Amino acid sequence: MKQSLKPGAMLFLLVLLLLPFEQASAEAGLKAITVTTDANGQQSYSVSIQILILMTALTLLPAALMMMTSFTRIIIVLSIMRQALGLMQAPSSQTLIGLALFLTFFVMAPVLNRINNEALQPYLAEQMTIQDAAVAAGKPLRAFMFGQTRDNDITTFANIAGYEKFNKEDDVPFTVLVPAFVTSELKTAFQIGFLLFIPFLIIDLVVASVLMAMGMVMLSPMVISLPFKIMLFVLVDGWNLIIGTLASSFYL
Repeated sequence: MKQSLKPGAMLFLLVLLLLPFEQASAEAGLKAITVTTDANGQQSYSVSIQILILMTALTLLPAALMMMTSFTRIIIVLSIMRQALGLMQAPSSQTLIGLALFLTFFVMAPVLNRINNEALQPYLAEQMTIQDAAVAAGKPLRAFMFGQTRDNDITTFANIAGYEKFNKEDDVPFTVLVPAFVTSELKTAFQIGFLLFIPFLIIDLVVASVLMAMGMVMLSPMVISLPFKIMLFVLVDGWNLIIGTLASSFYL
């Protein structure tokens, strides 16, 4: 009568079978995951590690798009403009996001071109390591962000993080620059939105005063003022003014 192997014996047999494979792997080494150091002391990573780093960076791309580009200011101004007109669904949110996205690419085109010429192309041509390419790609982006960031915002976050006074822009880390940039963008966007609200608010006040004087209290002023606001917006070529002002406000 045949006896079946016990679980412990099966595990021992499996280990014996895998020993030659483990020894061969230890001698050959896993070429897919290697880190080498050159004569200058710089480390270079294998293609597998570089792909892993790239895929990890892609997961942070939406946050970088919203927080480190002109997207935040543009989408907030467009949303405030729609609310000032009194149109809750026109243009739709998808339309505004798409418009803000392409305006962001338009505004960031000089920065993206510099990143491509100074970092991406040298890295693809194997003239630069991935670490040097990351540093080179950060310089144009830092220059753009510094141009839109207020000094008091940088000082505020530097004090919170416990940093001393910075002597030059290169000393400011991204952990301080990014929140300071976002804070400055929010303030600028609300300032532009306030200026957009004024003419439409005046129309609402005039229409409400006229209806009150005529005794038409039960009629909503929004029903009467909405066509006048749309007509004013079209007559002054509002889309051209707002989009042109937004695009030029980043490079004044």
